[in-house]
Formats: sequence, structure tokens, C-alpha cells
Amino acid sequence: MTIENLSARATQQYASSPLFLQAVLEVLESVAAVMTNADDVARLTRLLMPERVISFKVVWSDDAGNLQHNIGYRVQHSSALGTYKGGLRFDSTVTLDVLQFLAFEQTFKNALTGLPLGGAKGGSDFDPKGKSDRELRNFCRAFMVQLHSDIGLDRDVPAGDIGVSGRELGYMMGMYKELARDSAGVLSGKPPIVGGSVGRVEATGHGIAYFAACMADAQALSLSALTVVISGAGNVAEHTARKLIGLGATVQTLSDRQGYLFKPAGFSSIDIDAIKKCKENKDDLQSLAITGATYHAGKPWQAVAADAYFPCATQNEVDEADARTMVKTAKLIVEGANMPLTSAAQAVVRASKIPYAPGKASNAGGVAVSGFEMAQNAAHYPWTAVQVEQALHATMKEIHGQCVQAGKQIDGTIDYVKGANIAGVQKVLAAMRVLGW
Repeated sequence: MTIENLSARATQQYASSPLFLQAVLEVLESVAAVMTNADDVARLTRLLMPERVISFKVVWSDDAGNLQHNIGYRVQHSSALGTYKGGLRFDSTVTLDVLQFLAFEQTFKNALTGLPLGGAKGGSDFDPKGKSDRELRNFCRAFMVQLHSDIGLDRDVPAGDIGVSGRELGYMMGMYKELARDSAGVLSGKPPIVGGSVGRVEATGHGIAYFAACMADAQALSLSALTVVISGAGNVAEHTARKLIGLGATVQTLSDRQGYLFKPAGFSSIDIDAIKKCKENKDDLQSLAITGATYHAGKPWQAVAADAYFPCATQNEVDEADARTMVKTAKLIVEGANMPLTSAAQAVVRASKIPYAPGKASNAGGVAVSGFEMAQNAAHYPWTAVQVEQALHATMKEIHGQCVQAGKQIDGTIDYVKGANIAGVQKVLAAMRVLGW
């Protein structure tokens, strides 16, 4: 079996799972040149298929007393490096295809952190938008009733993702404690008062900014001289914006599903506070009045010329036309979401040679701090905010170094996609060799 044969086989086998197939083909293309050992190709063949896929019905009661039904999943992709680790996503767009791609990406993302973590992802097609606090609690408890027997501190430690914040994790942790009668750290990202780590909420966004700073340094650029376009206005986008502003960058956009706010002079931290409050109130950004900012329908990169682009909303939000717009002015492109560029968009960006970081490298800060939270839970001793931030910064610098080492090209440029995939895959395969897999 060669990588080319494996790619052809995967294309046929996973034709009905386009997102998962997109992620698989990206990895296979990246490692083709270095994957010459037949045994490792066989291991990679095994690695494409999740070790376990769990699905279950979630029955919960709404405020009117009616029973509602959703489907829940947990995709435990690889335990080669350690405990399964990856978030839970509650959103109407959740499908098994979405979660398989996310779990696959998570395996290599976790490998890059250097922590003993395998890859997983889970969630439900439950849509938390418009739900009361009581309904959210009812659903979270019902979800955990179905999931609790398949997770554990040394088995699988879920975290948050889209639609799952500290509140939802707290409700799920409460149900787990009642069912299991222990306080093991089986969820990360929970509020600090019940064993969560300080700095976890900010970690993904801060890590993205730290990775971008490393990229800028490698290109002899300064973040403080760059104008920035960010998509999304959720947790990742918010804290990416805050940290970039703190590092001196001019952040000009944040967006929701209908359009984007554009402030040419750059948002302040007070502006970000207002945007956060708007989102917490479930309002559209269009309803928000910020001095010097205007609201526009559509996607920000279609109209805003900037030095750096940070797609932080969701998968495949950037298409080929968007990418062609971005590369006209971009000096850096840094993924905040998981696989936000389509295959065609990624091809445009990589052909341009503009430094471009894939999410499995640049947004690994969240899972890194989740790993730190697991260590704190195991030791029954919390870290300070300074300890967490220092460890996060060091981890992102280390991940950047791995990408540079594995992704350096003959012409001196750095292919971060190739570097991240090669470095991540090689670590997982090395563990599989030791385990006799």
C-alpha cells in the first residue's frame, strides 16, 4: 500500500463524509514525501478509522414539559498517545461527518502539544440558541447520563466547543458527580470553582495570537504594524482579538452569521466588551452601535483589505473566491477555527507562499491548557494565571518550532500545513510502533 493508493481508497471509502475526507486527504498529501516505510503506511491506514464511535439518543424536557429528542455522539479517534481528548459541540450543524473530521484533526493537534493526549470529539445536534437556562441544564444532564460510562480521567476527558461553555460543562460535571460519585477531572474547561483551570476560557485565542507572533518574527514582521481581519465573535474570536490588540495589532473586524462590524481605526478592548455583551444577549451585531464602526452584510474578507486574516468562526467558511481576495494583501493567514478554508481556498493560499497556519497548530492552545487542567486535577493543586499563561506561551512557541522544522522548503519558505501534519503524524506513528500497533 502506497500513500497514493491509500488516498484513492479513502476517496472511495469516505465519499459520503466530505469534511472527514477533506481532512484526511490534506494529511496524506502532506506526508506523502516522507512516508516511505511500508509498515508506517499500514499504521496510517489503521489511523484513518476511529477506534470507537459512540452514538446515543438524548431525551430531555423543555420548559413546557414536552419531551424533546436529540442525537449525541462521541468519536474516540486515537488513544495512541494517551487519554482521548477533545471538545463537545452543541449546534444544529453537528453530524457524524463533522465530528469525525474534528476528532481526526484533534489527534494531530494534541500530538503537537507534546502532552500525553489522544484525539476525540463529540457533541449533539441540540441547538442551545433560544433555550432557557433550565432547558440547557436539562439537556446537559440528560446528555451526561448517556455519556458518563464512556469517559474518565484516564479514558476520555471531553472539553467545550461551539455551544458548550463553562456553564454547560458545569451542568454536565454536576450530573457526572451524581452518577459516578467521584470528583475526578473528567471534563476540562469547567469553571475554576469546581476544578477548572484559570486561563482556559482565553487559552485558544491567546495561543493563536502567540503563534501568529512567532510567524511574524520568522518573517521579520511586527504584529503591532499589522491590520487584522477576524471572522466570528465567539470565544475564540473574542480572545484572539483581545490578545492581538494587547500586542499592538489593529483589529478591524469581528463577524456573525449575517455580516461583520468594520472599524478602520481598530477596535478597543471596550469595543470588544460591548460585542461580547451583545452576543451574550443573543443579539445580532447589526444592533450594536460602536463609534467609528459600521455593519456590513456578508463575509469580511470579501471587502476588507488587511495585512493578516484570522478565520475564527467555523469549518469551510473561506471559499476559493475569498482566498483570492485575501492573498492580494495578506502577509499572514492564521486559522482560528478548525479547517476554515475549503480545499480550493487552501490551494490558493499555499500557492501564494504567504505564511499560512493550519488550525491544528495555531489553535492548539485550548487543548494545551485543557491538558494543564488535567494535571492540576490529578495533583489536586491549582496553577496561578501567570503559570498557565507562561506554559501556554512556551507551548505555542514549541509547536511553531516543530512546524518550521518539518515544513521548511527548498526555497526557504515554511509550509506550515505540511510541517504541522508531518510533525503530528510522526509522533502518533512513533507511539503506535512502541505499542505494537
